[in-house]
Amino acid sequence: MKEQKEIVSVIDDLIQTLKDGQEGFKQAAEGVKAPQLKSLFNEYSNQRSKFATELQSQARSLGRSQPEESGSAAGALHRTWINLKSAITSGDDHAILAECERGEDSAVEQYEKAMNDNLPAQFLEIVSRQYSEIKNAHDRIKHLRDTAKAS
Repeated sequence: MKEQKEIVSVIDDLIQTLKDGQEGFKQAAEGVKAPQLKSLFNEYSNQRSKFATELQSQARSLGRSQPEESGSAAGALHRTWINLKSAITSGDDHAILAECERGEDSAVEQYEKAMNDNLPAQFLEIVSRQYSEIKNAHDRIKHLRDTAKAS
């Protein structure tokens, strides 16, 4: 079983990933033209916020007084979300979807890494449930991106 400090570190990494996704989806929602994409991206941004809050609560239960509250690099977007800015500037919904998918690739990877990290059952259950929803979001965005490319 992992030590408490190691568990908190894994949770903090996931919180950073979630905060990055929350901000990335918020920006994507502001940048797309299609109302259904705006709605979807806002929904995913809210979902990531909820997931981060849930993990922050778990970190507190392990004695962490101030769990991660920002994205990686003290608020700078994760490198996989960086290109989102230029996609938004272009106003191209397909390009924005492609960048969101790239960000989701990173989130899926972080969650898979965490699930293979020998977490205690109580944390693994939460991480697995969140992973399932993040994987569904990734697959939906990928499908939308592929559909947008075809049209």
